[in-house]
Amino acid sequence: MTTRRDFLQIAAATATLLPGGWTRAFAQQRLTQGELLAFEPLGNVTLVHISDIHGQLLPIHFREPSVNLGAGEAKGLPPHVTGKALLDLYGIAPGSAAAHALTPDDFTALARTYGRMGGLDRIATIVKAIRAERGERVLLLDGGDTWQNSYTSLVSKGQDMVDCMKLLEPDAMVGHWEFTLGADRVKEIVDDLGFKFLGQNIRDAEWNEPAFEPVAMFERGGVKIAVIGQAFPYTPIANPRWMMPNWSFGIREEDVQANVDKARKEGAELVVLLSHNGFDVDRKLAGRVKGIDVILTAHTHDALPEPVRVGKTLLVASGSHGKFVSRLDLDVRRGEVAGFRYKLIPVFADAIAADAAMAGAIKTARALHEPMLREVVGRADTLLYRRGNFNGTLDDLICEALLSERDAEIALSPGFRWGATLLPGEDITREDVFNATAMTYPAAYRTTMTGARLKEILEDVADNLFNPDPYYQQGGDMVRVGGLAYAIDIAQPLGRRIFDLRLMRNGEPLEASKEYTVTGWASVNEGTEGPAIWDVVMAHIAKKKVVAPKDVSQVRVVGG
Repeated sequence: MTTRRDFLQIAAATATLLPGGWTRAFAQQRLTQGELLAFEPLGNVTLVHISDIHGQLLPIHFREPSVNLGAGEAKGLPPHVTGKALLDLYGIAPGSAAAHALTPDDFTALARTYGRMGGLDRIATIVKAIRAERGERVLLLDGGDTWQNSYTSLVSKGQDMVDCMKLLEPDAMVGHWEFTLGADRVKEIVDDLGFKFLGQNIRDAEWNEPAFEPVAMFERGGVKIAVIGQAFPYTPIANPRWMMPNWSFGIREEDVQANVDKARKEGAELVVLLSHNGFDVDRKLAGRVKGIDVILTAHTHDALPEPVRVGKTLLVASGSHGKFVSRLDLDVRRGEVAGFRYKLIPVFADAIAADAAMAGAIKTARALHEPMLREVVGRADTLLYRRGNFNGTLDDLICEALLSERDAEIALSPGFRWGATLLPGEDITREDVFNATAMTYPAAYRTTMTGARLKEILEDVADNLFNPDPYYQQGGDMVRVGGLAYAIDIAQPLGRRIFDLRLMRNGEPLEASKEYTVTGWASVNEGTEGPAIWDVVMAHIAKKKVVAPKDVSQVRVVGG
């Protein structure tokens, strides 16, 4: 059965590498590809899972959240455990490579010790090694959010990622940000993809028929496997409906159960839900739908060194941005999982060799744009990061740019989870800005809103994040704010979570009936006008030359 042993070998091997105690070179000597990939095989099926790469072809730094609050029954449960509490829960040594991969603790020092993570060429090396070991037992599955959110994926309309993923040869994938390329482009890619694009919960709204294949059947290790695909249920709410007007989404729990039952009747001995629901939604689903053996969960970017078990269902969370590859070996006998062994493989780019074929494809995809992307627009004087329930310093920088360049009192920036981290002292390149802003509806608007409307917006987003029923959690993290401070009690019901709203410039309370000048970006409304957000941010950085958001939270969390 599973233990955390394999993942924790990494922690044990580097437990003495505390910040400032050893050099990066020594750390990388201790951290080897063989150690990272070491695994005692088990059984007749190996599931390999990647998710939420968000267009990142190259290794990056990516800081995990310090705040990841769980609502309702999820409070205090993984993945809503961060920092030291997570290390204590899983027995991981502070300062180790595993600690750096999984937490924000001592991030700057450890990032300089262990280097960048991810890179599709390193992922290719890992996948090829597993396939070489396990042969036809391997099923590679992509959890979606793959084709978008970098400059090259934006200008190629996802083609750079599609071409590289074809080299990786996954067996199936699902989608979310993929749909922001527009329905026509998605259909064009899927028709030529070469592997399954699944979505049991996407319907043609006019005919009420499946828009994509709901289930794919595979045989691995003599085991018949059903993979059910689940796209992000609230895509037309979190993203522009006008980009996919003829498709309806939703959780569709009854349809999941029907597909599980049908697959079992057709002889499936192992049923896998390849999901982009988000972890808490999948945890609830696992407790309500019978017959799912494994849920490969995505969307919320959680990385856990052990599966979470709900009844007989295993939930696997594989992180984001290419930082991890999950390997799950299963011993399937007579239609049941008799045993399993799991490893969350951290993709330390300095320790894992680049696959030559994938590296060549990446170089080709980037060649035309490389000079522009490497242009320096300024310098970071503090750690710039985004991930977490509330503002990160990268969000603060975007809000500062909006306030300055769009001449507004209050800035709103979406609670996206994607975007690479920059270390203090690093140059900020054009690519760094695009990594935090590249999307197909980037207009930075300027408008007026009353204090009452601003509170309503914050209340709505808070309910999308903190509703105690996971099935009503419809978005990312909290909208980021600039020029505005507020308090939040996540345990309160809709309409009562947000209070004590104040202007940052003078501390005055926000007046419900007064109008304020507000700027923001990523509006889901068609026809939104304004400069592209990356141009706004780059103009601001170029004027400042050195940026150093103070990492002072505008949000005061009480209760919950």
